[in-house]
Amino acid sequence: MLHKTYLKTKDCYKVKFTVNKENADKIEILGLNSDWEKPVLMKKKGGAFIAEVSLPKDSRQEFKYRVNGTEWINEPEADAENPNQYGGYNSVLHL
Repeated sequence: MLHKTYLKTKDCYKVKFTVNKENADKIEILGLNSDWEKPVLMKKKGGAFIAEVSLPKDSRQEFKYRVNGTEWINEPEADAENPNQYGGYNSVLHL
């Protein structure tokens, strides 16, 4: 699940990523036009993984989730998908 909030005072978006994935021990977000930096989602009570990331206004962000270091999944609520060089698709956010 995605929740975007525009922060007028900082002229950027705070994006909250929430992923529910059974049997997950670790989930990372890879991409977000940050040289594939890996924000790690924190596991909360109830099993959901959550992270908040500040992203620039008027940007296009491609990303994927990596679960347990091996499984790649997309965000079903992303604004779009874009083909990647590996024959799959990346999730896309338009901010």
